[in-house]
Amino acid sequence: MPPAPAKIGVVTISDRASAGVYEDISGPAIEAWLGKALSMPFQLEKRVIPDGFESVRDTLIELADKETCSLVLTTGGTGPAPRDLTPEATLAAAHRELPGFGELMRAKSLEQTPTAILSRQTAAHRGACLIVNLPGSPRSIDLCLRAVFPAIPYCVELIGGAWLDTDPAFVKTVRPAKK
Repeated sequence: MPPAPAKIGVVTISDRASAGVYEDISGPAIEAWLGKALSMPFQLEKRVIPDGFESVRDTLIELADKETCSLVLTTGGTGPAPRDLTPEATLAAAHRELPGFGELMRAKSLEQTPTAILSRQTAAHRGACLIVNLPGSPRSIDLCLRAVFPAIPYCVELIGGAWLDTDPAFVKTVRPAKK
């Protein structure tokens, strides 16, 4: 019997989108990107939640522990505004930070705009679930995912998550050669 599809969480963090003031375009952008990138079956757990520490922390814990997601991609809440608490909530929900993801996303984003220095994206893991904070715009999401996704399947493998693999024509998974 084939393995169950990998579970992936997509969390849009926005007061206005969660209240229905405007349509969430960032979550669907992540979903479309994953549809092009991944070459194996996966199941999405999608959430649109308000900004804030508790709402983000509790959603990440639920997706990692109850829904058993191997990967959670968040969008929004990574700027310097008072309610932008996604990085703090991510670290509170996680066991260990993986700062290289945020460093690379900021470096790539700075090639496009000087305001990328205001971004506070990070990544961390909670058990076998990798959590990556992405920016809020679809264009920036694409830029950042293209930068960090080659390492994501191997990272998820190392922490004990589901097998993820990519379509190398879109994004190539990087795993060390086995000796």
